[in-house]
Amino acid sequence: MPDVHRTVDAAWKLESAKIVASLTRMVRDVGLAEELAQDALVAALEQWPVSGVPDNPGAWLTTTAKRRALDHLRRSQRLERKQEQLAHELGQRQDRQQGPDARPDDEPDDVLRLVFLSCHPVLPTEARAALTLRLLGGLTAEEIARAFLVTETVITQRVAGAKRTLAEERVPFELPDGDHLAERLSSVLEVIYLIFNEGYSATSGDDLMRPGLCLEALRLGRLLAELAPREPEVHGLVALMEIQASRAAARTGPSGEPVPLHEQNRGRWDQLLIRRGFTAMLRARGCLVDGESDGAPGPYMLQAAIAVCHAQARSAQDTDWAQIASLYEALARVLPTPIVRLNRAVAVGMAHGPEAGLELIDTLLTDPVLRDYHLLPSVRGDLLARLGRDDEARVEFRRAASLARNAAERAFLERRADELGAAAPAGPLLGRAADEFLGRDDLDAATSRSYGQTLRRLRRTLGDQQPLSSLTADQVTRVFTTAWGGAAAATWNRHRSAVRSFGAWASLDDLTAGLDRRTGTGSAVRPLDPAQLDAVWSLPDLPLREETLWRLLHESAAGVTAVLALNVEDLDLDDRRARAGSGSGAGSGAGSGVDSRSRSRDTWVSWRSGTARLLPRLLAGRTRGPLFLSDRRPGPARTPEASDLCPDTGRRRLSYERAEYLFKQATRPLDPARDGYTLRRLKPAPRDR
Repeated sequence: MPDVHRTVDAAWKLESAKIVASLTRMVRDVGLAEELAQDALVAALEQWPVSGVPDNPGAWLTTTAKRRALDHLRRSQRLERKQEQLAHELGQRQDRQQGPDARPDDEPDDVLRLVFLSCHPVLPTEARAALTLRLLGGLTAEEIARAFLVTETVITQRVAGAKRTLAEERVPFELPDGDHLAERLSSVLEVIYLIFNEGYSATSGDDLMRPGLCLEALRLGRLLAELAPREPEVHGLVALMEIQASRAAARTGPSGEPVPLHEQNRGRWDQLLIRRGFTAMLRARGCLVDGESDGAPGPYMLQAAIAVCHAQARSAQDTDWAQIASLYEALARVLPTPIVRLNRAVAVGMAHGPEAGLELIDTLLTDPVLRDYHLLPSVRGDLLARLGRDDEARVEFRRAASLARNAAERAFLERRADELGAAAPAGPLLGRAADEFLGRDDLDAATSRSYGQTLRRLRRTLGDQQPLSSLTADQVTRVFTTAWGGAAAATWNRHRSAVRSFGAWASLDDLTAGLDRRTGTGSAVRPLDPAQLDAVWSLPDLPLREETLWRLLHESAAGVTAVLALNVEDLDLDDRRARAGSGSGAGSGAGSGVDSRSRSRDTWVSWRSGTARLLPRLLAGRTRGPLFLSDRRPGPARTPEASDLCPDTGRRRLSYERAEYLFKQATRPLDPARDGYTLRRLKPAPRDR
């Protein structure tokens, strides 16, 4: 029995993409196609242990799935005029599929169509990756969730949402034409490389790598190269992944710690993968010469060329850094992203000295995309250490460690900081000073939270180890420009006020000297119209907490902060109202700019039948604590105020930021701009109240 189950699993992973692709062509619905394919898989699990494994497992699964599809078409009375044609085609294909090596003659096009469908730009990036692994990789939701370190429910929701979006947008199951092929192909390559990168350098978790994802990405890349053999960028991506994967065994030490490229034992690099990468690169160049393009290599070919330079060097000292820097310069012209510019700075630092690299790095410090990217301070710390500026390098390595979500990388960066020796006495540090400032008795809870949000950004950007005496107005201005440059006037002024208060408390020079106070009235928020509201209430599988919060915001016309600040003991369920003003706040953004005297005056939030129906289920017997709770208990490093903790569950009050994010994500498919709605738009227009 275990052998049969392993055979079924292997056959499914090999054939699932072809089966789903072929069924999608028949029923024109990728969600339905996957369900029918799953029915065939269940049939195999039921029948093969009894009847034995067929000679051609893939053909058996395909035939069974297509019979299910025909039955469905007949039952639903769709495509009646095509039924005889489909049945005739099925009979012909069954004849061709009897041999062990037989394949349907239209399979390659169907699978290629499925690739473009699952990676369609109408889907969010994370949904594309999940759907691609599900449909083309044959992975279960549990396997995908384990690979990306999220829950199975999250993956199930992403896949279901992706299939629903494809159906709602009526995305056709067809290959894009010549005008759109390049654009759509770039989306496919982006998804495959995203999967590979997550496996090659895991963003979170304990391990540096997740080999399973690397293997899946390589398999998908090789499949795509077979399906689109004349596309140079496809072969370029395969070459890049093959060569990068060749270093896998040398990238970690005995304890799983990262080993930098220049310290790796090149004898452990997989020469077979390197040769395969070189071969793919030759194919890419051949396609470029023979194709109709202008002969200029694309971003994946350029990155593959950089990987080839590393693979050809017998030792780290033999690496042609000048050539690599030149290739990065060309890549930055084709793909001018902050990450590419960061990598170029590394190459320039190796080719022309650390000062040249540091000069380029410092131009990236105000880039919003890199503000919490741990490799920016890591690279900067390395360049500073090479220049002998150990104290500055130590601060950068500590900051990089605090930003790293991967445990192995975090430990590595901490060791880099420790290797530079103990810091010279420099007086108070930013992290310790911020904690003391926020811990004062004369700050009420809401003000402390508001100040804490500002100082948390300052600490993440500059590092807890920044000596307070070296904190300057220029550094603060850089933080503000990066974090809140596009913020509303009220938000900008609130953070500015917090920094002024902190600077005055710490007896520092005016830290806001470079920050002018902003003026502005703000723009009116346009409430959702009745049709938009109906679409919101009709969203499938709404979590109880979100549905209750959204209904309460709409029916009460109260502010988001006021509603999130409600406590269970403030509720009067019989009169359908709650006392607002006695709660302590709603997360890091609550109470901002509100005087403590005004908070002491009680106001009331009332609601109607929709909220009244949901509230008892949400409470589930709770009699105290915040009404709306977060999903998880807070970590030891972020212990909230006691008034923001539920004494029964240990979970904290739901924050404004998290509530806003969840609403935007849920309503993104409903928003024509694909940005998602804001919670403030749930507030009804004055005439509707």
